[in-house]
Amino acid sequence: MDQPKPRLEVEIKLRLPDAATGKRKLRQAGFRVSRKRILETNVLFDTADGRLRREEKLIRLRYSSPRWVLTFKGGTAIAGSRYKIREEVETAVADGAALERILREAGLQSSFYYEKYRTEFRRGGERGCAMLDETPAGMFLELEGSGAWIDRTAKRLGFCPADYITDSYAMIWTRECEKRGADAKGDAGMTFA
Repeated sequence: MDQPKPRLEVEIKLRLPDAATGKRKLRQAGFRVSRKRILETNVLFDTADGRLRREEKLIRLRYSSPRWVLTFKGGTAIAGSRYKIREEVETAVADGAALERILREAGLQSSFYYEKYRTEFRRGGERGCAMLDETPAGMFLELEGSGAWIDRTAKRLGFCPADYITDSYAMIWTRECEKRGADAKGDAGMTFA
């Protein structure tokens, strides 16, 4: 059986004061909406002892109506990079609830649940993608493409490498909860509820 071809995902996040600022910056830089705003729900799965998280890997089941997608992300491919660079393998899933049960029966457990509203933007013919993520931990612009594309685009949007965030949303939420004096590991996870 042929193995799925992995790809290297190169990305960063940039913190924004609000969604309107992100949309304005993107429009001024020539970006247009390529996928309208949609709520994404995500469940991360891990072993009982947290091995995947320790190895900076993840298995994620994402629902963004009407699609379910299962993703594996490998550990950091290039340590010390200013970008988050990881192997990524994704596949569409016909029945997310059934797959979730299969993962649990195989011994994995949900380790983090999070929601975000995502709007995707592209600029004429470029391979990179800018994603405006509205989350309970704040507003973020995620840039995904080659390192050179990310640097050019971030600069065009008024950011510099010192602004780059390579943390996962789970880590961002944990830090946000610590600032608020709240429990990041509560049952709800990072939700709008």
